[in-house]
Amino acid sequence: MKTYTPSDQKDTRSGFGEGLYELGKRNPNVVALCADLTGSMKMDAFAAEFPDRFIQVGIAEANMIGIAAGLTIGGKIPFTGTFANFSTGRVYDQIRQSVAYSNKNVKICASHAGLTLGEDGATHQILEDIGLMKMLPNMIVINTCDFNQTKAATIAIADHIGPVYLRFGRPKVPNFTPKDQKFKIGKAIILNEGKDVSIFATGHLVWKAIEAGYILAEKGIDAEIINIHTIKPLDKNAVIQSAIKTKCVVTAEEHQMNGGLGDSIAQLLSRELPTPIEMVAVNDKFGESGTPEELMIKYELDTINIVEAALKSISRKS
Repeated sequence: MKTYTPSDQKDTRSGFGEGLYELGKRNPNVVALCADLTGSMKMDAFAAEFPDRFIQVGIAEANMIGIAAGLTIGGKIPFTGTFANFSTGRVYDQIRQSVAYSNKNVKICASHAGLTLGEDGATHQILEDIGLMKMLPNMIVINTCDFNQTKAATIAIADHIGPVYLRFGRPKVPNFTPKDQKFKIGKAIILNEGKDVSIFATGHLVWKAIEAGYILAEKGIDAEIINIHTIKPLDKNAVIQSAIKTKCVVTAEEHQMNGGLGDSIAQLLSRELPTPIEMVAVNDKFGESGTPEELMIKYELDTINIVEAALKSISRKS
């Protein structure tokens, strides 16, 4: 098992903030809109440096999406910023009609996703956003794993013509991907090559999958660990080639089991290569208040749950 040593621990939303600021310096067509959460979204530096390209819309998320869609007509590249719950569920009609259907070049950037929002509770802990967004035609869906990858993804999506949903979070997590990486939309990253089980992870669960790989290695199990940072378009070739090799699969995500990464991989494998699959995800429940660590354990999204899923998937090989 390859060893990964984090350089530090950082929140992924700060990666977005730094990436947005870099884009502001590079591209005068990049504009930013925020729904009264500039500090929480780490958009302060962009707002201070480029005040003529920053729009504070207030608590008016639907208007923010509509304004962003309109700005694209004039050649601007708008990045909208608010919490994931407000970025998707609250404004789904506006995204569907004004952005996805029209194929507008809007980048919908969402922080505080999943259970790791913690004490804010179920009303803010959206666990359905990936499913909502991946079902929209024309929409790219990205869920990054650490600070460096989030910064790289933020910069990369400005070059993609069309709508993008970029999901990240509030807690500090191990920062282990390369600082100078070039982010490629739709290209999975193999973190460890293995032959016994494939673990496909996304977002905060990528580091948990690496930890699970260490434990499995101690048991003599060689896990292939793949970072699926782009949920849509899914890197179908990477999934199928890994499943051919290992003949059993685990998916891991901080999202509902229905509609998430596991759902996408299960659909692909059922059509192309029927394979035993176990999913580490929230099983049809809302969240609740608690610390991020407590919630990840209670909802069975921790390292040990990935280990157990791997062992179960291996036991189902024919």
